[in-house]
Amino acid sequence: MNYPDARSLWIKLFLPFAGGYFLSYLYRTANAIIGPVLASELNLGDNALGLLTSTYFLAFGAAQLPLGMLLDRFGPRRVEASLLLIAAAGAAVFALSDSLGGLALGRALIGLGVSACLMASFKAFAQWFPPERLASLTGWIMASGGLGALAASKPLELALGFASWREISLGLAAATFLVAAAIWFVSPEKEGEEHGAGFAEQLAGVRTIFSSAHFWRYGPMGFWFTGGFMAVQGLWASRWMTVMEGMSGADIAARLTWISGAMLAGFLFMGFFATRLVHRGIKLEQVYLGAMVVAISIFGLIGSLPNFAGNLLWPVLGICFSLSNISYSLVAQAFPIKLSGRANTSLNLLVFAGAFGLQWGIGVLVDALQANGWAGDAAFRAAFITLLGGQLLALIWMFLSGRQR
Repeated sequence: MNYPDARSLWIKLFLPFAGGYFLSYLYRTANAIIGPVLASELNLGDNALGLLTSTYFLAFGAAQLPLGMLLDRFGPRRVEASLLLIAAAGAAVFALSDSLGGLALGRALIGLGVSACLMASFKAFAQWFPPERLASLTGWIMASGGLGALAASKPLELALGFASWREISLGLAAATFLVAAAIWFVSPEKEGEEHGAGFAEQLAGVRTIFSSAHFWRYGPMGFWFTGGFMAVQGLWASRWMTVMEGMSGADIAARLTWISGAMLAGFLFMGFFATRLVHRGIKLEQVYLGAMVVAISIFGLIGSLPNFAGNLLWPVLGICFSLSNISYSLVAQAFPIKLSGRANTSLNLLVFAGAFGLQWGIGVLVDALQANGWAGDAAFRAAFITLLGGQLLALIWMFLSGRQR
């Protein structure tokens, strides 16, 4: 296969798609900073705030299975550019809403609109770049998401000092529209490729994935840890730091910045060193399992000793989260190339089901416990320990199923 000039592809293909994933991650985590402002201004309880924020994950996750089919049939340029227009509309709806229903609708439209940003990038890179460059490109595109998470921490907190959350949301709507236009008008279209398999054949491929023991070895950990971290980072980390540690808004934003920076470092590590580790005989599965053991140990420390070394433990948890994304390649490598995209979107479905269910569920549990006379700190601790319990069961299942295999 002949590949176009690398510099031209970097400008016309990588940068627009990286811009989309940057916005996707910024939207995903922005409510950790904006959420308390919304709760105060609109008088929202923890249950309502959790539901509002998690509608992003619900719409995002629901799109994953049809997304794989759309990418195969219409290509990444058309699919992502079209969906980003929905995200821009969602940001505008969010900015102009005064009710919980309107805000939730806006978040859901945003989640649907950015649902293709990572998977479309993977497919576009596979179409246009030689195979030996894909590992590094994966690291770089994940790093652009890490930058989005960084932008949604201290910089967003500073921006709220100059503009309202509504004005910021409208600005993000305009930026999303511009990225959609760049992908549509600037990114190249791969000509001459056959459309994907028919609908029935594609569904058969999805059934093959969901009936695979290999897929279900990693699926529960995707739900409980990868999805659980998204749920916590996107909203409940800031509430935990407020209730359990008595931190100010500025201090919380600073810690969230450190967490996002640690995630970015983890993504860059994947990009620079994943291939080298394999060449040295270190299996990526070993890196993944080690990261999950460390992550759950740290989560246990945070839940039981909230004031113990939080400025260190939370960033290390962010690094472990970035390494949890190794599971996408571990799942996909067990399937034929023609199924690898659907394998990744199937795992993504479980991850975002976890992000939605756990983000909302934590709010429901905290409100229910407080309604039954629990103190706020005790309710939050119980919710975090419940999440930790699910993660421990998923980790035990992963080790047991690996031994059976």
